[in-house]
Amino acid sequence: MANENLGAAKKAKNDEFYTQYADIEKEMNAYLEYNPDVFRDKTILLPCDDPEWSNFTKYFAQNFDTFGLKKLISTSYAPNSKPKTVPYQPALFELEDERFDEVKTKANGKIFTLTRDTSGDKRIDVDDLEWSYLDGDGDFRSEEVTKLRDEADVIITNPPFSLFREFLFWILSGSKRFSIIGNMNAITYKETFPLIKGNEMWLGMSISSGDREFGVPDSYPLESAGWRVDDSGAKFIRVKGVRWFTNIEHGKRHLPLPLMTKADNIKFSKHKEVKGVEYQTYDNYDAIEVPFTDAIPSDYEGIMGVPISFLDKYSPEQFLILGMCENEDLYGLKTKRYSSSECKEAYLAKFNKPGTYDLNASGVLVLEGRLEKVYQRILIRHRRPA
Repeated sequence: MANENLGAAKKAKNDEFYTQYADIEKEMNAYLEYNPDVFRDKTILLPCDDPEWSNFTKYFAQNFDTFGLKKLISTSYAPNSKPKTVPYQPALFELEDERFDEVKTKANGKIFTLTRDTSGDKRIDVDDLEWSYLDGDGDFRSEEVTKLRDEADVIITNPPFSLFREFLFWILSGSKRFSIIGNMNAITYKETFPLIKGNEMWLGMSISSGDREFGVPDSYPLESAGWRVDDSGAKFIRVKGVRWFTNIEHGKRHLPLPLMTKADNIKFSKHKEVKGVEYQTYDNYDAIEVPFTDAIPSDYEGIMGVPISFLDKYSPEQFLILGMCENEDLYGLKTKRYSSSECKEAYLAKFNKPGTYDLNASGVLVLEGRLEKVYQRILIRHRRPA
């Protein structure tokens, strides 16, 4: 499946995905609709990017004047520093440029900048991009690219999924506005969730379900389902569970989620797990299990465990995020701890194989006398129950 492609890419560090132009445009439009001047007079940095292929570069270059940008900077990663699967072939524009260097084209990253009209057509767009080789390989952690981060006001890109944690920390170290693409499971990272809980980062507007198609280099191994090759020979894969992670405001996150009361959910819900069934209480948390976001009861005053996909609909004015069902009791919400022997016994009873499992890692329900662990849950409560 498509997520197998993602897993293999992360393992091999071969996760150079090219975001589609339409996906970039839709997300940026959400920010612009909320604040038309969100990018005005700003320097935008597109790191971990390949300006020769990138739709990020094309999108912001084509909209330079419309958005009122101050400066656009894109940097790429050196071919010698990427997984070596096929021989590297420089782009034609580089080969025909007098600055072409046979050593640097492989060992150095490139930097593209856009600040002025160089073509004389009285507008600033993709034809006015200026380029040169970086001194290093273009790794975002390098001093060279970090200086570009410090110069920028906004950072936007699709970073390598395998480096998401490190890349996010790098951005936050510079206290920048950002919008980046990552796997939805990043919500559960210990480095990420406190930012969401503290309203310092949230999910973007434009991706909330399903999967997305990304372009990949010619060298990318298409070994499983969810891929295609278009008429021009370009390769694409579909990746499940991707999201935009951002601290740029958009209107969707301030829209309240329409909900039914607890009684109406039990009576009318479309979900068989809810309709005609009383909400269950966790054995290890003082909270009820809500298996679907649209089944959150509007009138429940206590703590609720909801799926991580709840964050697609989360409004900070409507809900308060208290924590997440996880190993460490960071939020003081656990009412019971199991001994290692109890954990092992419950694990063996369910999975019938050697090993142990910390039942505090998620909500635990008692079903037919057995302890059953649910999927990862976020613990929330209403700010003002209906």
